[in-house]
Parts: sequence; structure tokens; C-alpha cells
Amino acid sequence: MAESLNCAQVISAACSLGLDRLDAQLLLLHVLGKPSSERAWLITHDRDPLPPKVSEGLRLLIQRRASGEPLAYIVGQQEFFGLPLAVDPRVLIPRPDTETLVSWALDVLPKGCAAKVLDLGTGSGAIALAIKHACPTADVSAIDASADAVTVARGNAGALGLAVSIEISPWFEQVNGLFDVIVSNPPYVREGDPHLTALGHEPIQALTAGKDGLNDLRQIIAGAPAHLQAGGWLLLEHGYDQAEAVGQLLREQGFESVSSRDDLAGIQRCTGGLFGGLNQHLRNGIKSA
Repeated sequence: MAESLNCAQVISAACSLGLDRLDAQLLLLHVLGKPSSERAWLITHDRDPLPPKVSEGLRLLIQRRASGEPLAYIVGQQEFFGLPLAVDPRVLIPRPDTETLVSWALDVLPKGCAAKVLDLGTGSGAIALAIKHACPTADVSAIDASADAVTVARGNAGALGLAVSIEISPWFEQVNGLFDVIVSNPPYVREGDPHLTALGHEPIQALTAGKDGLNDLRQIIAGAPAHLQAGGWLLLEHGYDQAEAVGQLLREQGFESVSSRDDLAGIQRCTGGLFGGLNQHLRNGIKSA
């Protein structure tokens, strides 16, 4: 880019390469060291010439975005439930649809007490940290099988000043105690799904779960009764066409009040159930097996 280009011109050049205008603006703000909330500044300073170093830095970022690299990885941050989270290719990028799972968890948390919450497969820590931020009295724990993901999640917890216990564990392997609410956004994409092409920059192990995408969901549903209080909830995110299958798996495991909630697009994105007192024998049977 020429040294004389101003803000408006570099954004226009980025759009000509196929970038969304919003992406171009956010990349420019990132290079300028300004927060994403300063888009209005770009409008009022759209004729300001950019220093050569800024122009060159922006050119490199535009190339990365044009090649398909997610914006969140380029700028190193993604907002989720109002919280700024650091993200990189070690973890999935939190999606707005997953906020449905957080809202549901907050709805069922026992009121007026220090409820115990477990987030399985926490990744960046998005779900666990959002719950803790919205309900400071909750005792929130999170696990992930990936040591890299745990490092990212712990960094986010520290940066946000949120006291969440985050440990390494393949699902329930290292989990002890009983919880009032267990939440999870596990891998649920079918192996070979054409949508994986657009997700090539994100960790594949956090996306796919067997030929039908239900391998991890089955494992979580089977293991959850041993870790839920009577009257506790298991809430799960899943694929756009998996609500019926997940609901059936929950009912087969003895969960009650099984239902689903829609995401922002009106698609059934989360399904959950209540582990009722009548099902206490399930946990006792698991412990004695």
C-alpha cells in the first residue's frame, strides 16, 4: 500500500480483496492499537494518512484474513457473553450460538446458594467464565483433555479475575464430587462433514466425534449421572440436526424433563435433562459396578 493511503482508502482496498467492511475496520483498529469499540473513530478520522508501518502491518493481516484465517485468531480475541477472551489456534473460537447454553445454565442454577457447576471440554473457558461472571456465588469448575486448552482457559480466568478451577481431564476421568449443573459444548461434527473445510484453522479434535458426531455426547450422557446431584441438570450443545438423537440418549439414561432450546437462528442447538431423585438408583448402580 502506498504511504499516502488514509483510513478510508485502506478499508476500501481490503473490501476489494473480498473482506467484509467490518472485518477490515476491526483489523485496522487492531493495527492501530485501538479497541474494537472504536469504530466511530475510524469514521471521524477516515481521511487521516496512515504511517508506513501501519499500512504494511495491515496489508499482512488483510492477506491472512483473505486466505480464510479467522478474524479472532488474527487479533487474538473474541467476545463471548460480554467477556473479552483471548483465543488462538489451540482452542475453538467461541460462537454466539453457545450463549444459548450459558443462558439456560443460568436459568436452572439454584437461586441463593453456592451451586456447583462443571463445564466439560472448556476450550478457551468461555462457558465456565461466563457463568461465573454472571453468578459469582457459583462454584464453577472446568476441564479439558487438552493441556494447551487448559493453559488458554487459565489465562482468560486470570485476566478476567474470575475464580474458576480449570484442570486437565478426558471428560469425567479426573472429576470428583457431585454437581448441580453440568454443561458441555463437546465435539459433535460428523467425520467428513463438508462444513469442516471452512473450519480448517481450528483444532480438529475439538470438532469431530465419529461418523454420526455423537461419540462424545454419548460418553458424556452415560457418565453424567455419577456426577450429578439429585435434581441436577445436564445441558448439552449439539449439531443443528441432533436434538432428537441427543434427547433420546438422555431419556434412555434416565433423565427427565428433557427439552431443547433454539439458537439465534431458531435452530434447536441445545438439549438437556433433569437427573431426578427417582433416578438415584442409577448413580448407586454405577458406583457399585
